[in-house]
Amino acid sequence: MTLSEHVRTLGRGPGRARSLTQDEAREAMRLMLRPDAAPEAVGALLMLLRMKGEVAEEIAGFTQGVQASLLPLPQVDLDWPSYAAGRTRGLPWFLLSARLLASAGHRVLLHGWNGDDGAVRGGLAAAGIAVADTPDQAARLLDQHGIAYLPLEILSPALFHLLSLRQQLGLRSCINTVCRMLNPARAKASVQGVFHPSYRLLQADAAALMGWRALSVIKGGGGEFERHPAKEIAGFGLRGGQPWEGTLPSLIDDTRRLDDGARDPAALAALWSGELDDPFARQVVLGTAALALDTLGDAQSDTTARSLWAARRTAQAA
Repeated sequence: MTLSEHVRTLGRGPGRARSLTQDEAREAMRLMLRPDAAPEAVGALLMLLRMKGEVAEEIAGFTQGVQASLLPLPQVDLDWPSYAAGRTRGLPWFLLSARLLASAGHRVLLHGWNGDDGAVRGGLAAAGIAVADTPDQAARLLDQHGIAYLPLEILSPALFHLLSLRQQLGLRSCINTVCRMLNPARAKASVQGVFHPSYRLLQADAAALMGWRALSVIKGGGGEFERHPAKEIAGFGLRGGQPWEGTLPSLIDDTRRLDDGARDPAALAALWSGELDDPFARQVVLGTAALALDTLGDAQSDTTARSLWAARRTAQAA
């Protein structure tokens, strides 16, 4: 099929238009990723999907279409996408949660793009997480440190181009969701944040269609996988390949917002080293890490997260 035929499927009008099947979506993505894809057809397809509303079969198919185009990466334990635009989020404390898991021997791959918001990439060095310039370098960093950040524009320039079309189209497209679902190293578990709550079940259902085993999706800080410690949080996803829903209790009695105005990434390094004593930020890190550990199958995830935090201080003292 051609890309125009997929556009026709979506845009025939009331009573005749329908959603794409998973196979059709996989093929449509293959066509959109080609350098000779007609920009008019790409824009039409993305905006028709935007108006209709995405379904799990489409997201699963689009994601599989991108996955088939990626260079191979070494196996990791946890996939950690970061694609939020930064609204309502302050410093990216969740980066320390990812580093905490890596300190326990879990191989963690972060990947992402955050538009004009530079907080995540600006915080990586302070959080002790190296950025890979190539997929091969990501593999070396994972072997050396157990964690790496792979920018989307390095991971998939073609998908990055589709994501960047938001500037021309003026609206979010399904590509934002596909990026979160990408799991480029085929990790056994993934943790995802969303800004709009309706996407939690969409992403969980798409993951089930792709045969994933473990996933946690929350409405997190600014759309990232970052748990607000003073709020009760609803979690969705998969456990053992089966649908999972849970309610995560608040961890601290506080009225502080995640975006408290702090912008200096040096605070990340200071919290990790112990130079900064910030109970709220520490609970952001521990609560986020605990849910990630639970996704990996740790039945005592809260206790493990606290032990890892304490062990990190012990290692520093030694």
